[in-house]
Amino acid sequence: MRQGVLKSSLAATLLLLAGCVAPVLAPGAADVKIVRSATDVAACTPVGNFRQPPDQFVDPRNVIVGLGGNTLFVTQQTIGIAAGPRTIVAGVAYHCPT
Repeated sequence: MRQGVLKSSLAATLLLLAGCVAPVLAPGAADVKIVRSATDVAACTPVGNFRQPPDQFVDPRNVIVGLGGNTLFVTQQTIGIAAGPRTIVAGVAYHCPT
């Protein structure tokens, strides 16, 4: 009986830790600039759109690099709870001059 409880506790702990792993960034994704003002992308070329898939988290920086962009203009985000992090829901990928 006690061994079953230990196995269940271990499994629950591993599942919780798996949810805390930071997403892996694609090459160049760490350099993607995230902006919320249209003036920040006025001199840039749009290259695609981003929308967070339902029921999963995709790091938008990876998608932006995949589209050939270097900047994400956020058009929709969630409201953080108790000053927690906001999740980017949608945006437009831009390639801006560097």
